[in-house]
Amino acid sequence: MAVISKVIGCSVFGINGYLVEVEVDISFGIPSFQTVGLPDMAIRESRDRVKAAIQNCGYEFPSRRITVNLAPADVRKEGSSFDLPITIGILASSGQIKERRMLDKFMIVGELALDGRVRRIRGGLSVAVAARDSGLLGVIGPEENAREMAVVEGISIYPVKHLSEVVEFLKGAIEIEPAKVDLGEEFEKESIYDVDMSEVKGQEHVKRALEVAAAGGHNIIMVGPPGSGKTMLSRRLPTILPRITPEEAIETTKIHSVAGLLPPGHAIVATRPFRAPHHTISDAGLIGGGTVPKPGEVSLAHNGVLFLDELPEFNRNVLEVLRQPLEDGFVTISRAMASIAYPARFMLVAAMNPCPCGYLSHPTRECTCTPLQIQRYRSRISGPLLDRIDIHIEVPALRYEEVSGAVKAGEGSEVIRRRVEKAREIQMERFKGMKIYCNAQMGPRHIRKFCGIDEEASSLLKKAIEQLGISARAYDRILKVSRTIADLEGSEEIKAYHVAEAIQYRVLDRPLWL
Repeated sequence: MAVISKVIGCSVFGINGYLVEVEVDISFGIPSFQTVGLPDMAIRESRDRVKAAIQNCGYEFPSRRITVNLAPADVRKEGSSFDLPITIGILASSGQIKERRMLDKFMIVGELALDGRVRRIRGGLSVAVAARDSGLLGVIGPEENAREMAVVEGISIYPVKHLSEVVEFLKGAIEIEPAKVDLGEEFEKESIYDVDMSEVKGQEHVKRALEVAAAGGHNIIMVGPPGSGKTMLSRRLPTILPRITPEEAIETTKIHSVAGLLPPGHAIVATRPFRAPHHTISDAGLIGGGTVPKPGEVSLAHNGVLFLDELPEFNRNVLEVLRQPLEDGFVTISRAMASIAYPARFMLVAAMNPCPCGYLSHPTRECTCTPLQIQRYRSRISGPLLDRIDIHIEVPALRYEEVSGAVKAGEGSEVIRRRVEKAREIQMERFKGMKIYCNAQMGPRHIRKFCGIDEEASSLLKKAIEQLGISARAYDRILKVSRTIADLEGSEEIKAYHVAEAIQYRVLDRPLWL
């Protein structure tokens, strides 16, 4: 008579986990090992890892017909996290674990080494959330994932290093202390940046533009010659953004865990992410994709900064896929099997040279580019993408005094961040109940309501459009940035000098800038 055991495992779809019932049937017949229920190649190959682990740990691998079913059978499963539940199911069905009533109280996940060691899995945080929401007693999983999983309140996490520990625990022969994590302590320990804005010499007007961008959540592009500090400044932008909240941290950690980027032993991502993909990246790498879709760079930058250096060098098709996540705050990846939505709410920071050779307007180096070459170089960035970038700032070459350190160091990140957080608090109060959180997310209706200007500011804007060549499409962008500058000052009204500063942040809209 066939003996069937059921073990609760978990699979991750997008960034969310869902329960999978691992059914194991051992019956008489020609010895075989078959896995059904739409498993991927990693799960199909688990039969060899499972067999070796069972035998090398001193247990008996049944020489019978073994059928493993992963339910629900109409959803594709992937990953190596099913090694451990399949192994426990085989041991239970073969009578080597008799306490089978315990199996429906725990979720069991983990990859197995050939000697029975339990290795870490992807998506540990999502697994723990799924177990808690399903009302299970706890999760038995890899020790390397324990701190990450223990962040989730309301579920016990039992860390294991070896298959034999799991077997003895289910038999009641040993006790395993649940993993515990102090979330407040983890935040304090992990929320330290290893860079600071005070390390940047000079470029005070660029730092000011970055402060305005951080305060309003505005996308920004920096234009300047090589070596002017564009990358250095960009890497320090996360340090002046508002501190990441626990909710944002958990959502960010989920994405990094699913992508396999959470370092072993780390419980949570407590700093704003900074992602800087190379310009040779594909559209799938940037936006996400694959046969079983994985998060791309835009999702890995969720709640943080996506930095695109040498922006015109990116393939135009790659840049165009940014338009949807910049507008919506999420990205949808559709495949034949399913459609997955990944969160992608980030600040876009781009950098580019002013011309192909990089030395246009350089004080000591001569530019060798023709006006036509410069125009072609600039036109690699499409109008619709440029329209989604609120701030364009010129980053000039550094002077000797700045390079040598003779100039006094500027403000540190902590000082700037306090001003940014104060401005964000004003915006949160302004947009309460509107499902927008910063000035950059304002639509035309919000701009009309919150960005009213007086006659002096209006006259200034009119001159900018007529005389400086500022495009009409930049009008709303200037008003939004002006609103942020006023918020940084704590002013309810947008004044003419706020508008004047915002106009300075539109250098790419000026045809005479060449």
